Amino acid sequence: MPDTMATFPLSSTGEDDSGVSAALLTGRQERCATITPMASIIPEGSLAIGIQLPIQSQSKFYVEPWEEGAGSEELADVCRKADEVGLFYVAVCDHVAVPRANAERMQTTWYDTIATLGWIAGLTKSVRLLSHVFVVPYRHPLQTAKAFATLDELSAGRAILGVGAGHVEGEFDLLGVDFGNRGALTDEAIDAIRIALDDEWPEFHGETWNADGESGLRPRPRQEHLPIWIGGSSKPALRRAATRGDGWLPQGTPRDKMPADIQYLREHRADAGLGEEPIDIGTIAEPFYVGEPDWDVGSYATTGPADKITASLLDFHAMGVNHVQVRFRNRSLSELLDQLDAFKEEVMPHLPNP
Repeated sequence: MPDTMATFPLSSTGEDDSGVSAALLTGRQERCATITPMASIIPEGSLAIGIQLPIQSQSKFYVEPWEEGAGSEELADVCRKADEVGLFYVAVCDHVAVPRANAERMQTTWYDTIATLGWIAGLTKSVRLLSHVFVVPYRHPLQTAKAFATLDELSAGRAILGVGAGHVEGEFDLLGVDFGNRGALTDEAIDAIRIALDDEWPEFHGETWNADGESGLRPRPRQEHLPIWIGGSSKPALRRAATRGDGWLPQGTPRDKMPADIQYLREHRADAGLGEEPIDIGTIAEPFYVGEPDWDVGSYATTGPADKITASLLDFHAMGVNHVQVRFRNRSLSELLDQLDAFKEEVMPHLPNP
């Protein structure tokens, strides 16, 4: 596998603030003054560990060869193992249909987010269920709110709504959504989704979507405040996380740039009057292999004894990160399950687990 795997694709590549109207900016300011209090779901001082699940998305940036012949049985084994070893979350991606122009790199296997997370809810007991990330401009905010409220009820309060602006222009075109306006659409969608998650009879009036307060949505989320984590590493995504997010999900920010991005996010959060509100700050670690591999795992992977991998994770924690998405190099389902067991036994005892 090529060393390009060391750099993960950004889900909001090229996103900017163009097309955001003055009215919407005013709405942002009004919302900051009246926003539902933010909520952290990770205990203070802890470092939560999650994984993006294999098989359900098969971009060549990260897919292992064995995944391409795998299906629901293998995915179920990984989900159960993640639950068993005490991971904080499992994550599922979101693409509706990948254009042919992108398919060579991305491939076309991308399981439906909601169907997959709902299925996982029935397989597991405690691990949280994260969309990483749900492209909210693709759908009416009421559809998104209804789906995740239902998921939260069915999973006994384990849903995390990770959202992003999207990055595949051809997919936007296919779905009839304005790619150039995706930043404004994402902001409007997040605000409307939050209203619908907090109020059975949502009312909102935006430039694209409206609800009149006369139509109700049940089931309600099991959590009092279903967390919304904002994905992306661009400056607009950071500002969005600062003003609208319960958490931040970077999409490939290099380790050496994380402190500056965290500072940027916190400064904008304070400027929005939300400096005292908690936020769960995440990152994606380099691939790991617990122990000494007898095969080429790539120069970008961190391998070796538990203390070396622990040090890598604690370095993120010292920056202010409190949840890390990990990935293990592996050649088969059994090797991946073994890596998860080794991580539980050799690394997790040395982390400040939630």
